[in-house]
Amino acid sequence: MSNEPTAAAFPLPQTPIHVPDDVLADLRQRLALTRWPVDAGNDDWSYGIDRRYLQELVEYWRDGYDWRKAEAAINAYEHYRVEVDGVPVHFLRKAGVGPNPTPLILTHGWPWTFWHWSKVIDQLADPGAHGGDPAEAFDVIVPSFPGFGFSAPLPNNPDMNFWKVADLWHTLMTETLGHLEYAAAGCDVGALVTGQLGHKYADELIAIHIGSGQKLSLFEGDRAWDVSGGRPIPEGLPDDVHDRIIEMERRFAVHLAAHVLEPSTLAVGLSDSPAGMLAWILQRWVKWSDNGGDIETVFTKDELLTHAMIFWVTNSIGTSIRTYANNNRYPWTPSHDRQPVIEAPTGITFVGYENPPGVDTDRRVQSFLDSDRADWYNHVNLTVHDHGGHFIPWEIPDLWVDDLRRTFRGRRRQIYGLPT
Repeated sequence: MSNEPTAAAFPLPQTPIHVPDDVLADLRQRLALTRWPVDAGNDDWSYGIDRRYLQELVEYWRDGYDWRKAEAAINAYEHYRVEVDGVPVHFLRKAGVGPNPTPLILTHGWPWTFWHWSKVIDQLADPGAHGGDPAEAFDVIVPSFPGFGFSAPLPNNPDMNFWKVADLWHTLMTETLGHLEYAAAGCDVGALVTGQLGHKYADELIAIHIGSGQKLSLFEGDRAWDVSGGRPIPEGLPDDVHDRIIEMERRFAVHLAAHVLEPSTLAVGLSDSPAGMLAWILQRWVKWSDNGGDIETVFTKDELLTHAMIFWVTNSIGTSIRTYANNNRYPWTPSHDRQPVIEAPTGITFVGYENPPGVDTDRRVQSFLDSDRADWYNHVNLTVHDHGGHFIPWEIPDLWVDDLRRTFRGRRRQIYGLPT
């Protein structure tokens, strides 16, 4: 028996993405009316986003970027909208091509969109068409995180956070889509969602693969907005370690503090000004990706703007950033006291651009094993790559796919779910 459902057998009607013309016209008008700040002395981006590059990108957004072309590329895949426990959920699907595709749900983070998975979807669903083994095919489900993009708005769910999303995903996969067992993968906060699936629902999870190995308690405490936890930098550190600590804190401190402490204040400006919204998320794409000082080696202008459009046209930037506050306000609690906390077999991909202070790529895996995070996971496949930043499946898609396949190799079972 095969788990390779056809489009006709899939139990839901497709709902392609379409942004109304008046939304696009309003965007162009707002872009044309942008009031630019004085930004003297910021050629090195030391004060944040550089106005010159941002203005160049905004002008292209207004006069050169073609959303309808991007929309057509997105709609080359199947799209669905459902309600799961009263929460609106959009997801993309690529049917697996192989003798027994394994259901796989991919979860993104912030400022990601579901489209950040677009470089790996085809390889995962149809490995035979990309030099791989059809026996390793996945039936790929890529939801928009609730409150992000087309899984918005969330007027009745102001408390959405990562562990609540895990419950929604489990219901989506087992009840809405009818799978008895499934696989899961994720990065950024999507790795926390995936880890929670591997904790609470390990019996239904074949395995998980993530792009970091954080504790599920990451957002707990009174100072969750402070990446240092209020601790001073120790004295006597080597200069390179000290500098790396400062670099990492500068990279991540700003958005954590703002999103955890006052997301609604920030959301007013970001929801009203497309240039302001772009500035906020562009700074993260620039600083978090391994781009060697040129963001367009990782994201072209069109790619940057397609991701930005998904936030803008859905007016979801406010609910997307609030999830940080909710991760802290509604803290994670364990579903059991067994060890490891995350019992599902786990693969983790590490990347050099996010090496901790004082740790090089050669020692990254051992550094994780020596940390207090390793015991949280039933880790079965730990891999590190010299290249690649925070957006792993976008920046190094081929390597990510290889890593994920190794995690699931030998763990697939005959999965029966959707009718064929």
